[in-house]
Amino acid sequence: MVFQGEVLSIGAMLNAARSTPEVAPNPSIGVRHTAAQNAAACRALIDNGDTLDACWRFGILQTLDDYTSALRRGGAHLAAGMFADQPPRTGSLEVDAAFAALADYLAVRDGWGPPAWALDPSRSTTAWYPAVPAIFHADADHESPEAFRRRGILITSRSLARA
Repeated sequence: MVFQGEVLSIGAMLNAARSTPEVAPNPSIGVRHTAAQNAAACRALIDNGDTLDACWRFGILQTLDDYTSALRRGGAHLAAGMFADQPPRTGSLEVDAAFAALADYLAVRDGWGPPAWALDPSRSTTAWYPAVPAIFHADADHESPEAFRRRGILITSRSLARA
């Protein structure tokens, strides 16, 4: 099949986007994925021999993206619901600590109480630098948010930056 549409310039696409009415957020959609579901997916990754950095990307950062989407749609109450169910253990202390750190970090940042499971002291590790190249370890030592640092997860200020 041959494309028969009109090819728009970037400027034309931006103008079309600006003139399109925004869709109101819809909190009735609920949350699509929870931290518990993403932790179970990390367990499968680990069981299949994937790296802990893969779990960081496909578990922790995916949870952050899902949380951000829920926050935009329905506010902090809806987004906090992503952490209501305790994530199952993944088989990695590092990843389990990262899920707890993310819940605690977002709770403090967005003004909701962290779930009890996130405060469990067994959800901690010693000095894990997830997806942080060695050249940036010193940055991570200084920049890691308190919720992460307290659990042994050392990240840079860019580690949680999302597009």
